[in-house]
Amino acid sequence: MPDFLDAVRWDERGLVPAIAQDAGTGRVLMMAWMNREALAATAAEGIAVYWSRSRGRLWRKGETSGHTQIVRELRLDCDGDTVLLTVEQQGGIACHTGRERCFFQRLTDGQWVSDELVLRAPNTIYPAGGGHE
Repeated sequence: MPDFLDAVRWDERGLVPAIAQDAGTGRVLMMAWMNREALAATAAEGIAVYWSRSRGRLWRKGETSGHTQIVRELRLDCDGDTVLLTVEQQGGIACHTGRERCFFQRLTDGQWVSDELVLRAPNTIYPAGGGHE
């Protein structure tokens, strides 16, 4: 594995949070997890590869939906414990709910309110009833 991985402060599970940010707008699209293999693959392939905690395996963003993330830049924060990916989001949808980004709920008067439109119905993205790629 590449030496740059040694600079990352992995948690006790061998994971690090990874934030995906749109290269054009600067909007935060999503947060996922990476292990050493995922970060190495992301750097080598130029597409976002994450670690699925629920499935216990690597997943390439867009492997089911086609909504891949082309990585333009990788950054490590000052503490070495969070990775930032600047990406070109293919298809304009990063969230498995069919929205542009996963951060579509805003706290308003003590309640979480969805304030962004569904761009595409999830059952048309994940016909097998899946989701959360």
